[in-house]
Amino acid sequence: MAEPVVRIPDAKVALSTASVYPESTATAFEIAARLGYDGVEVMVWNDPISQDIEALRRLSDHHGIPILAVHAPCLLITQRVWSSDPWVRLQRARSAAERLGASTVVVHPPFRWQRQYARDFVSGIWRMADETDIRFAVENMYPWRYRDREMLAYAPGWDPTDEDYRHFTIDLSHTATARTDTMAMIGRMGDRLGHVHLADGKGSAKDEHLVPGRGDQPCAELLEGLAGSGFDGHVVIEVNTRRAMSNAEREADLAEALAFTRLHLASPLRVKGQ
Repeated sequence: MAEPVVRIPDAKVALSTASVYPESTATAFEIAARLGYDGVEVMVWNDPISQDIEALRRLSDHHGIPILAVHAPCLLITQRVWSSDPWVRLQRARSAAERLGASTVVVHPPFRWQRQYARDFVSGIWRMADETDIRFAVENMYPWRYRDREMLAYAPGWDPTDEDYRHFTIDLSHTATARTDTMAMIGRMGDRLGHVHLADGKGSAKDEHLVPGRGDQPCAELLEGLAGSGFDGHVVIEVNTRRAMSNAEREADLAEALAFTRLHLASPLRVKGQ
């Protein structure tokens, strides 16, 4: 029997439901199943289905697509989804993950104007993580820029590696927007990197979320490194398809992103004696 020549990690490749916007959460399940994704990450936002645990469970069962992660409602437009209290939103995200069989809750750092939440965020995330097997993976963000001005919108900060969290999410569109050294950030995360939002960017002030390979981020290098390290988290395709002129064009982009990820999420095995 021939020896394998590549090592493929246990990491699953999921589709973020945000990747089909402005189409619905239900559409994301259909596309993920049709294209051969391993699962989905549910972005909880204004789509009522994304907030409904039983509706999500029915979609998962119907399409045979597991829900691998839940993205807590942390965006400006979702500040009142589930609750106006950010801690309640995180508690409900944890409960949703537990009930749906997901292993990870993705969470953004607080906005600076959420002063009490920001002050207690690091200790609060640790406390919530101690109460469950669910991973709370804090995501890197970026400074907000307008022309030559820069606003630090997040607290304690947009770079989560400045703080002590148990798990991190790396988002490569956000590293592009932040104009930071992506591989250096991944190095600081080390074995606490538990979740990946795979996208690309070119350093625009806008959060681009390009299909991997269409920007200047080290998407392939990251994936090959994960394969070599035996990464067992999830790699989630989170790209912007809003400019797609048709459903076929959107699916083509998402199929390309999946093919890129599968291609690079492998590491060549060394041959003995070499």
